[in-house]
Amino acid sequence: MPRTSRRTSVFTESLIREMSRVAARHGAVNLSQGFPDFNPPAEILAAAKAEMDTDHHQYAITWGAAPLREALAAKLTRFTGQACDPETNLIVTCGATEAMMVAVMTVTDVGDKIGLFSPFYENYSADAILSGVTPVFATLQPPDYTFDVVELRRVFASGIKAFILCNPSNPTGKVFTRTELEHIAALAQEFDVWVITDEVYEHIVFSPHQHTYLSALPGMAERTIMCSSLSKTFAITGWRLGYVFAAPGMVAQGRKVHDFLTVGAAAPLQYAIATGLRMPVSYYDGLAAEYAERRDIFLGYLNQTGLRYTTPQGAYFVMLDVSPFAYANDVEFAHWMTKEIGVAPVPGSVFFHTPEHRYVRLNFAKRHETLHAAGERLLKLKRG
Repeated sequence: MPRTSRRTSVFTESLIREMSRVAARHGAVNLSQGFPDFNPPAEILAAAKAEMDTDHHQYAITWGAAPLREALAAKLTRFTGQACDPETNLIVTCGATEAMMVAVMTVTDVGDKIGLFSPFYENYSADAILSGVTPVFATLQPPDYTFDVVELRRVFASGIKAFILCNPSNPTGKVFTRTELEHIAALAQEFDVWVITDEVYEHIVFSPHQHTYLSALPGMAERTIMCSSLSKTFAITGWRLGYVFAAPGMVAQGRKVHDFLTVGAAAPLQYAIATGLRMPVSYYDGLAAEYAERRDIFLGYLNQTGLRYTTPQGAYFVMLDVSPFAYANDVEFAHWMTKEIGVAPVPGSVFFHTPEHRYVRLNFAKRHETLHAAGERLLKLKRG
């Protein structure tokens, strides 16, 4: 029999999705995969239901239905302070997952190098492999997940074509400061590098931290490719709606990549979510406040366990240090924790480029009752 490609043999199926299946098998509270267990706002659900009675059931414009791009452009201008032309600056994609792949494939060639911070969201390494590019890593140092400026300069000076920045960060919950972003921006301009930003958690940021859009910094609009989604902001991870916001030249090329990857996102859902994008600023303020409350409930239980963690500044994940437990590796521990404690985490090693087995990642994007149920179970991990 002919063999499958080498590129598909060098990475595994997503451990995050696997842990969701393990959680279901053992009846555990699933804090692994990053999705909420509550519904979107009622206005969005009503808009989606109404769309089923329209004629928006065939292909939308490949790069996004006009009403969605118009609403998205207005929202981006409001929050980033940048002009956004719905006709030339946007590509609507099948989630941020596709947006990232479009960005990487549009600006790199096979054999190029791409920079990453480690720890990183697991999709990035797969994106690199599938695109035929080689990742070069800079380390985010716990507990604050800061970077070493000398090491980061070496990464940029190594000849990378692009650098991927997740802000707020999955899995660490770090929100990069303006000073840190200015340093990254200066390196990008000095070494003529694209920066691909993953900003899906842009509106889940906890006081006193603030989200700064890299593309809004001086000199960065032309070389930043902002990838984001509507999944986390509106609790619609299953709708698979994301976007790319970039300069017209990149967008023109990226639309071709997007077209041949997926043709387009689900048409009626594109029309429906425009309703969400027109919601007032108070919605976004409320979103951050609600997630801060969930975070505090969950961290209250983790405090009682006596285990170490880094308080997330944004997003909805916690990296928990489980090194006090005598397990061979974090994957073994995660399976034990799911079966015996009844809470499913993600093994932290999936996020690092070097062997690292001290951490598991937990997701607190859950109803209060779910967090309390998980927290009571987690107390069984309490250290004496």
